[in-house]
Amino acid sequence: MSKLTYKSTSLPRAKKNWSILKSSLLLKYALSYILIFLIPLTGVTVFVYENAVNSLRSEIEQSNVNQLNQVKMTIDDRMRELQEIASKIAYDEHLTPYMVRHPYYGWEAIRQLSTYKANSSILEDLFLYFHDDPTIYSSRGLTNVDVIFNQTYQFKNESKVDLLRDLNEATHPIMRPAEQVNVNYRKESMLTLLVPIMPNDPFPYGTVVYLMEESKLTGVMDSILNEFSGSSYIFDQDGKMLTSNNHGASMPKDELSVLSSLQPGIHNLTLNNEKQSVVAVLSQENGWTYVTAMPSHQFFSRVVHIQTLILFVFSIVVLTGIAAAMLLAKRQYHPIKDLMEFAKLRSNSTALDSAKISNEWDWIKQTIHDYNARIDIQEPYVRNQCLLLLLKHGKPDDPEIEQLILGAGLELPQGQGYYFSVILAWNASYAGENARQERQQMQEMLHELALPGLHAQVYGIEFSPSEQFALMVSVVPSEAVTQQQQVEQIVETVKRMVIENSQLMPSIGVGTPYENLAELNQSFIEAATALEFRLAGGNGHVTYFEHLAELSSPGAETFWISKKSLLKLEQSLKQGNESVTRQMLSSIIHDIKNESLSVPLLRCICYDLLNAMLRVASEMGMHSVIQHIAALASFDTLDETEQKLNGLAEQICAQVERNTETEQHSLMDDIVAYVDQQYADYTLSLEHIALKYSISTSYLSRSFKEKTGLNFSQYISRCRMEEVIRLLLSTDAPLKDIIERVGYLDTPNFIRKFKKETGFTPGQYRKLNAPEASTVK
Repeated sequence: MSKLTYKSTSLPRAKKNWSILKSSLLLKYALSYILIFLIPLTGVTVFVYENAVNSLRSEIEQSNVNQLNQVKMTIDDRMRELQEIASKIAYDEHLTPYMVRHPYYGWEAIRQLSTYKANSSILEDLFLYFHDDPTIYSSRGLTNVDVIFNQTYQFKNESKVDLLRDLNEATHPIMRPAEQVNVNYRKESMLTLLVPIMPNDPFPYGTVVYLMEESKLTGVMDSILNEFSGSSYIFDQDGKMLTSNNHGASMPKDELSVLSSLQPGIHNLTLNNEKQSVVAVLSQENGWTYVTAMPSHQFFSRVVHIQTLILFVFSIVVLTGIAAAMLLAKRQYHPIKDLMEFAKLRSNSTALDSAKISNEWDWIKQTIHDYNARIDIQEPYVRNQCLLLLLKHGKPDDPEIEQLILGAGLELPQGQGYYFSVILAWNASYAGENARQERQQMQEMLHELALPGLHAQVYGIEFSPSEQFALMVSVVPSEAVTQQQQVEQIVETVKRMVIENSQLMPSIGVGTPYENLAELNQSFIEAATALEFRLAGGNGHVTYFEHLAELSSPGAETFWISKKSLLKLEQSLKQGNESVTRQMLSSIIHDIKNESLSVPLLRCICYDLLNAMLRVASEMGMHSVIQHIAALASFDTLDETEQKLNGLAEQICAQVERNTETEQHSLMDDIVAYVDQQYADYTLSLEHIALKYSISTSYLSRSFKEKTGLNFSQYISRCRMEEVIRLLLSTDAPLKDIIERVGYLDTPNFIRKFKKETGFTPGQYRKLNAPEASTVK
């Protein structure tokens, strides 16, 4: 055959990536993954952001409450100081009406008023007025009332008449709202506090007048409400605004009434067409209400750094998530892409092209539809493979194989029956073409046999030992007969059918029934053990493994290993079934442990067990084992004995497998020759060949690669590729005919594969190498 030349190229890889990027299914997967993480991420981000803003808002509002309470306590302290000054003036003996009017002691009264004025940091001036007196007294001396309130302090909002009325009639402290006052021809915003004396006396005789600059009071507020952006107000007990301090736009007058009527606490209001966070506290000293109003948007300006951080983290997570989503989508799409390529390779390309299918799932669906018709044809092969697996190795712990077994009908519904194995064998004297044809017909009859009258289903398969046929029988128990009677009726029915339909007289070995399908391999070993005694009964004789118990020494007064157990152990070793061998050894050792035996008898029994295994080893050609008999026969405990016997069993089973491989060496030559002849058959598969030659797929795969150096698929591909090259160079047949002739059904896919292998398309390869070969039609 022509040698293949290989040339590396990145073009197929680029085209493959481009086809992946163009896939709408891939984009749907990617979009799905992006939405799956983006929607919750967005929700969580918004939730975290809102919580951060609300937490900061609550923190700022609570801070405003605390600061406003501090403002209230500070101003309350100042007002309390003024009240205390008024009380001291009322009880000061130097400031009685007599003393202040006395020509000699009046100067001491003036000096005392100076002292009281100095005691308060917020006072601009202090006056003492006695009812119906035209003179008013201050730290600067006595002055006429008209002079003080017409020239020195000229109030803008209140007239002198109103002021004099309050001075003469006030019975409780009165705080006049801040207003513009002309003080010696300069304007200042001042507050006036009138405190009657005696304080708390229903019939006061005078009034202490305090003049305070508004800036002194608002300065106290500013010093406490540090970095406050908004407006702060003080309302008296009647709701009149005493003073305000605006950092920003001032509040319209018509909305101040809303603030003055607020209950203490935190309020969210819309004032001046803007959402405001308003905090109000109430003074228990004088009933004044302290209010701060801050525009809500200022909260968001304070969380700009949080917003930026959250947005940055969100962007990073989104970009990372999109990259991860694309990666996951590509990984999710990759097996679908492989399935689609398989669909293109195995399906009828003309049918798929005519369907104009653009979605990969539709390609796969079409392929499954095409293969659905072939499944029924291959179902017997699958069942035979499962049956062979059950007989040889029991039921594996593999969900997929369990599903295949259940789908093949080999397993009864849970807990509804039992299973046992039967082996049929013929004497070697039944030879010739007629005997072979009769056995073939008998095998077809027992391949699948229903016995409804006996509530049984029989499945049969030929296995590797020549002239033998194994049956698996699944039975639903009958209340009319015992289990043993039901088994005997089934076996006799099968035997009668074989005799009636052929001249063959088989020997039959029957294993023990088991309720668990996983123990069918135990029954198979037992049936093979029973079959060992077919010479004792001749052809047509049926041997039940249960009846082998009669071979033991009945009535013995001491303990011996039953002949049945030894026979089953020997048969499991001959079959190379290590798992059953270990189970038998464990069971025998367990039975020995349960008996109270003397040490000498115990050693004899263990030597009997060892001798049985050494006999099988000798039959398998393991003569070197005798050299290690001293080590095997040296043991002190039953556990040590079991460990050494398990090691010997492992060696024997390995030797059985090597003997089998040696015997089947020529079989691999036949299989390779068969593949060389049938490689153009597109239905050719590893499973098909394994069933044809009655060997396991794993053994075939391993042995095939050891024989050829390539696995099965690689070898088929190489044979087909070399034949295509030969036909390209030796014929002028159309490329499509050549490709179909070697077993490929998808021409475009083969062209891509050919270019990947050789670096050229088939047409280019033919043109480049045409001069080197003659053209044959």
